[in-house]
Formats: sequence, structure tokens, C-alpha cells
Amino acid sequence: MPRSAPNRLILFGVVSFIMLSIFFASLIGLLRPIESLASVPLSLLQQAASGIARQISETLGALADLQDLRRRNTELERALFNFQAELVELRELRADYQRLAALQNYRGANPDKQFLAATVIGRDTTGLLRSIIVDRGTRDGVRVGMPVVTELGLVGRVYRVGATSAQVQLITDINSFVNARLQLTRAEGTVQGTAAGGLRMLYIPLSDDVRDGDSVVTSGIGGNFPRGIAIGQVTSSRLDESKLFKEAQVRSLIDFNRLEIVLIITNFEPADLTTFGTPSAP
Repeated sequence: MPRSAPNRLILFGVVSFIMLSIFFASLIGLLRPIESLASVPLSLLQQAASGIARQISETLGALADLQDLRRRNTELERALFNFQAELVELRELRADYQRLAALQNYRGANPDKQFLAATVIGRDTTGLLRSIIVDRGTRDGVRVGMPVVTELGLVGRVYRVGATSAQVQLITDINSFVNARLQLTRAEGTVQGTAAGGLRMLYIPLSDDVRDGDSVVTSGIGGNFPRGIAIGQVTSSRLDESKLFKEAQVRSLIDFNRLEIVLIITNFEPADLTTFGTPSAP
């Protein structure tokens, strides 16, 4: 222990002397060349460290921005989904309003008739009968034989009826027959549905004029439908197979595959002509 103490003091004195020498040498500028030479790698190291730190900072900032963008993108997608749902709902409301407004205008133009609005809830898919099912029945006063229309014309008539729904035979059904009249020439005939879902007017007298574009309306003959309801327009005409009558192809303005809301004429009572019978010979 006594020997090591002087050695430590000597070492401390040497180190102190060296440090003081370096300090004073730096103050008087003797170490400036060495400092300049040493500053080059130190500056490079500092720049490299700064560049790495900047890249790390930028990367961390980019990751934070990416997370923020993902969050905002998720919020925007959710908002877009909600807007799309609202847009679909508004479009449906607008379409319903337009349909109801057109039906209301038709009601106003026919004050002599009483109407009951009904929504189409089903369609026949068997092909045996072209028909629709509506959400009105006997509880609403619906009866078999009541005519069904839209603002564009005749749809058909009630074929079967239940408590809360009714089946409507369309005029495009092959078993549907409607007594009709051409609006311009007043020629009469019978409109029948076709197997393809179209319409044709049969039994038009040969002497009557049939013009393309003429409107076809119900004649009221037979008492099954009110007179004057639009059925469609003549697109072409020819002699029938028997050569005894003319027949005309008729195009309805109604798209029967897209019916959604219809009107049932509730104050029309089909005429019962069976009570008159056929006059017997005297």
C-alpha cells in the first residue's frame, strides 16, 4: 500500500499535466491542424447519424400517417356505406312518390270511379296463368271480377280473393278476353292475351278500318269492364286465318313484369246478363 500511493500520485500528475498541456495548446491554436483533420470523420459520422435519425423519424412519421390514413379510410368507407344506403332509400321513396303521384292524377281524372291502391306481393311462375297477387282482400272490400288498372291502362281483373290478398288475372293471359273498341274508327273486337305475353285484337269486321297507332280501349260490351279504359295501341293488322275478320297486334304501355302498385276499381259491379237469356221463337 505505501508503494502504490506514490505511483498513483505520479500517474495523476502526468495525466493532469498532459490534459493541461492539450488544453493550453488548444487555446493558443497549436492543435488546430489536428482538430481540423479530426473534424472531417467526426462531421461525416455526425451527418450519417443525423441522416439515420432523420430517416427513422420520417419512417415513424410515415407509419403514423399510414395508420391515420387507414383509420380515416375506414371512417370514409363506413360513411360511404351509410350514404349509399340512404341514397337507395331516397331513390325508392322518389320512385314510390312518382308512381303514387301518377296514380293520384289518374284518380283525379276519373272522379266517377272509386279506387283502392294495392301493392304487388307475388307473381305466377307456373306459366299456366299470367297473374299477380296483391295485398288486398275481402277485408278491404275486394271481390271477384273487380277491374285492376294503373295510370297507363288496364291490368286485368280480380280472379280469386282471400281475406288479405287477391289474385289478378292479367289481360296478357291467353284465357283473358276483353271487349274493346278502336278509339278513332270505333271498330269493335275482342282483345286476347297471347302465349308470348302479348295482346291481339280479334273479330274486327272486314268493313271496319284499322289504323296503326290507333288507341284500343274497353268498349263496355258484355259488362265485364267499364268502358273507356286504355288497353294499348295498334302496331299492325291483317286478315285472320278464317279470312272472315281482321285482327290487330296491340302493344300495352304497361310493363307487366314490373308492376309494383295497382288500383282496384271497387265501385264497378260486373253486369249479370244471364238473367235476360236468349229470346225464344214464338
